[in-house]
Amino acid sequence: MKYERTQKIEEYILEHKTVKMEKLCEVFKVSPNTIRRDIKEILKKGTIEKVYGGVTVADNSTLVSFKDRKIIHQNLKLKIALKASEFVNENDIIYIDSGTTTVHMIDGLKNKSITVFTNNLNFIIKALPYPNIKIIALSGSLDRTVNSFVGKESIEFLKNLNIQKAFMASTGISMKHGITNASIKESGIKKTAIKQSSEIFLLIDSSKFSSLGLVTYAQFEDIDFLLTDSIPKEYESFLKENKIKLELC
Repeated sequence: MKYERTQKIEEYILEHKTVKMEKLCEVFKVSPNTIRRDIKEILKKGTIEKVYGGVTVADNSTLVSFKDRKIIHQNLKLKIALKASEFVNENDIIYIDSGTTTVHMIDGLKNKSITVFTNNLNFIIKALPYPNIKIIALSGSLDRTVNSFVGKESIEFLKNLNIQKAFMASTGISMKHGITNASIKESGIKKTAIKQSSEIFLLIDSSKFSSLGLVTYAQFEDIDFLLTDSIPKEYESFLKENKIKLELC
């Protein structure tokens, strides 16, 4: 119960940006001492910070727009995406996550006959010239900050699917907090896509190691393949322990 409560408290703070401690006691119907203990646990994650009389979203948890993220490490992202495309076979049914790395997979998939489920608007647009790629878009509303479709409709739709391979993106990963993302709205979709897929591929460039997004949407044991350009030395044995196959691009 404590774990679920602290998660909900964190989500509430992230949604409302700045919240007084008294308000948290009122919303979650717990004592000030309980709230203080829960906040102490959440502070360790780095997503929030204390201010006078309450808490606020940490400065380093700001969601970077799709436009700005698109130009960061673009060459590395293209290499990683092309490597990921090599794991896709003819007639595969796959999921393409939202993100500025996964969108480049179209360059390696354009000559394959496959079915793609996705909420990634930019991938959908790039796939338009290729009738051999059957696109099934998730329902929901368009979040223009991340150029993806989000909402409960998307999650409910995914729950009915059996997907062979999911190609996921991440804002940051760490050994302590797992696979994280900056968008709260997308986290439920990502979790469901992983649950409904047989194999999970995580696509990240090396700048994402030991970085932290707002929400943890998966643990390392959920991932089958990690595709990146390089990894810190301390992660090598960690990946082996979690039986994750590493693909350097």
